[in-house]
Amino acid sequence: FSSSWCSGIPMDLLVGIGCAGAGLLVAALLGAAYRLGLLYQLCHKVDPRSPRHGGELVAEVLKAHGVRFLFALAGGHISPVLVASEKLGIRVVDTRHEATAVFAADAVSRLSGRIGVAAVTAGPGVTNTVTAVKNAQMAESPVLLIGGAAASLQKGRGALQDIDQLSLFRTLCKSCVSVRAVRDIVPTLRKAIATAQSGTPGPVFVELPIDVLYPFHVVEKEIGGTKSSRGLRGKAVQWYLQNYIRNLFAGAWEPRDVSPLPPVLGPCLSWFWGQTEPFWSPADAALEALGIPCYLGGAARGLLPPDSPLLLRQNRRDALRDADLVLLAGAVCDFRLSYGRLFGRRAAVVAVNRDRVQLLRNSDVFWKPRLAVQGDAASFVVRLARSLQGYACPRDWTEGLREAERKKEQLNREKAATPTPQHLNPLDLLHRLDSLLPPESLLVADGGDFVGTAAYIVRPRRPLSWLDPGKDPPVGGGFALGVWVLYGDGSLGYSLMEFDTFVRHKTPVIALVGNDACWSQISREQVALLGSNVACGLEYLDYHLVAEALGGKGFVVARPDHERLEAVLRAAQDACRQGHPVLLNALIGRTDFRDGSISV
Repeated sequence: FSSSWCSGIPMDLLVGIGCAGAGLLVAALLGAAYRLGLLYQLCHKVDPRSPRHGGELVAEVLKAHGVRFLFALAGGHISPVLVASEKLGIRVVDTRHEATAVFAADAVSRLSGRIGVAAVTAGPGVTNTVTAVKNAQMAESPVLLIGGAAASLQKGRGALQDIDQLSLFRTLCKSCVSVRAVRDIVPTLRKAIATAQSGTPGPVFVELPIDVLYPFHVVEKEIGGTKSSRGLRGKAVQWYLQNYIRNLFAGAWEPRDVSPLPPVLGPCLSWFWGQTEPFWSPADAALEALGIPCYLGGAARGLLPPDSPLLLRQNRRDALRDADLVLLAGAVCDFRLSYGRLFGRRAAVVAVNRDRVQLLRNSDVFWKPRLAVQGDAASFVVRLARSLQGYACPRDWTEGLREAERKKEQLNREKAATPTPQHLNPLDLLHRLDSLLPPESLLVADGGDFVGTAAYIVRPRRPLSWLDPGKDPPVGGGFALGVWVLYGDGSLGYSLMEFDTFVRHKTPVIALVGNDACWSQISREQVALLGSNVACGLEYLDYHLVAEALGGKGFVVARPDHERLEAVLRAAQDACRQGHPVLLNALIGRTDFRDGSISV
């Protein structure tokens, strides 16, 4: 500026402008130093010689949270996590498909009440889990999915298996986060696990880039750049890379609290938090005390004993139409309840659900709750029973429902006794299975038509003894890290290779395959409405031989085996008790039992 221009401006104003400019410059420099991690490095040590790696921190957090199983499919991006977890005594169960790993974590979560954990490699390993994560979301299962990723510095630069993974899960998970430095691993995982278990439980996704998992010397070798950079630009790039790596590991091995954070629970949820007994225990007693007829769906199957006079399985549509009061305890008015169109016009509907969206699903269209309670269904039922001590449901109402139940059960048995045009009658097969199931049986239901039939015939013996995929099958290979799996031949195709997993990990399961050589749940409506079976036909394949080739035991039953069907089922049970995974390939015919059922 010219001196003549400056002479017209007061000196104090010039000083003020100069100070402001200097202040902005200092602020900008401090901001840059913060973003580059220079300020943090001033106070926290970097140890380039340390052999430790981020996988150890992951394993320590999982161990502190009571994780006993880590389900995974191996990949270089997550190898440090798998190795460190095994060293700390966490059992690493490697599956043959990433979706199976997440399904298994979901099953462990449902059965144990703890966080279920799966780890998969970057890119296609992560994308393969989307269906299973959606299933966990719908089931409200607290599941932690750990995904490998390209180094943060290399994202968007063509790194191996590099995709935008966080965007995949933002609508499916309660939290999606990528870790940017080794020191952030512990607090990020602790917060993610607490989030999964808080409020309405659900899945969370934590992305661990490869450069926060491997030791300093490995990361430096891969992305540290050359030591002999020339020119100002080269030296600047070299400085930036070295600073990036040092910031990754600054304060990495300082002691940190790895213990669980307390979940944030609602007022109804907190009533059961910390109880030593299973939460089903007070709920089933409360149902018995209320004396209200019950239809159980999904994971609630088994809540009441099979011989309970309150338990109904047949004629649900008629019962809901005629009832003057309906309690939806966790049930959702989606397609399974015809979007809320099943209730009588005068029915008072009381809905209870932990999730507000599910609580009021379609209430603005086909139904309206008289009372809507956002909270835990189990605790609500318990408190309701305490408030209504001495209440008795009208006897003529319950007796009418029981009589209709008996008539429908008898009709089903008559259908079971009627031979199908070929092979075994699936109803008869399932009735015989039900008669042989021991009290400790855990049932995994994976399929469409065959499993839909089983839901009306096979009776879970106890709470949490029936696992099914809800709205999003198939799941069997992962859920089958249990005992019995009821497969359709269509759904079996998704996880048949997991018999290798069962054999390697010495997991005795029995897979009963209802093999009707068709996607029958689809075919039934497609043929009736559109006149074609295109893309629905399969073949009567020797699935039992595949199981044997993978190291398991295989059995096959068809119409000639009708008289010895119980003997074959017992032989399969004996082989399972001896520690063998078993596949029972049951060739079945077709019936009209599920005509009119929903497939879309």
